[in-house]
Order: sequence, then C-alpha cells, then structure tokens
Amino acid sequence: MPYEVRSVSHTGLTVSDLDEALRFWTEVLGFESLGSGEFGGRFVEGSIGVPGAHVRAAMVSKDGATIELVQFTAPEDRKTMRPRPCDVGSFHVAVEVDDIEAVAEACAGYGWDMPGRIETYSEGSLAGTKVVSLFNDDGTVIELIQLLA
Repeated sequence: MPYEVRSVSHTGLTVSDLDEALRFWTEVLGFESLGSGEFGGRFVEGSIGVPGAHVRAAMVSKDGATIELVQFTAPEDRKTMRPRPCDVGSFHVAVEVDDIEAVAEACAGYGWDMPGRIETYSEGSLAGTKVVSLFNDDGTVIELIQLLA
C-alpha cells in the first residue's frame, strides 16, 4: 500500500444526552473525561456531510481506548436507530470487567437493559469467560466481558 493506517484513534457514539452519557462512562465504567466542546458550521457540515449539523461532544478514555460521545443539536430531522445485534450496521463496544454481575447491576441503575443473560463459555480457549450485552435507549450496545481469573 502507498499509505499507512497507524491506529484506531477513537470510537464515536452518537447519544441523545451528552451530560447523561458522560456521567455513565465516567461514574459507572471509570473512564476519564478528556474534555468537551461544541462544534458546528462549515467544518462539521463538510467533514460529516450533514448540512446544518451542530454537535456537543466529549472524549473519554481508559487504558488506551478513547470514546467520543456526540450529541447532535441540529439538524432537526435526526433519528434514533436501534438495530438488533444481528442487523447489518449494528456495532458494539466491548469492555473487560472484573465483576460482570456488579457492573451489569450498576449499568441497570443508569437505564441499561439486559435482554439476555450472562453466559459463560464452557469450552475452548475462552472457557470460564463470562459475557453479556447491554442496551440503552439510544441504541448503543455494550458487551461486558469477564475473563477467567
């Protein structure tokens, strides 16, 4: 290739309420807030291809993983997408935890739903690892993973 992709810079999540999302990521998941700001005008419109776009955004980070939380305040015709994990275009953010039950309970206190249940791999290289997916009203999916100690 005549170019180099150096790394994944961050993962962006569009949220309905930036302040609520920032509290969740910092207070429940322990991410560090790196700062926030408001952006609009030609730069935002041009970089994302949405006329009239205006955003409030915040960056959070933990152990080298950076998440950009973005709340669009314009345009007016925004939609909330809630794809199922099996739907094309769906994505999730996986976080490793030390106590999956405690973290799932803390997430529930912030409005995250667990439609399934915590499952444990029974064989192979992941035997003993616990996983579960959580969903919020914005359509965001977080997978909790507790590796075998």
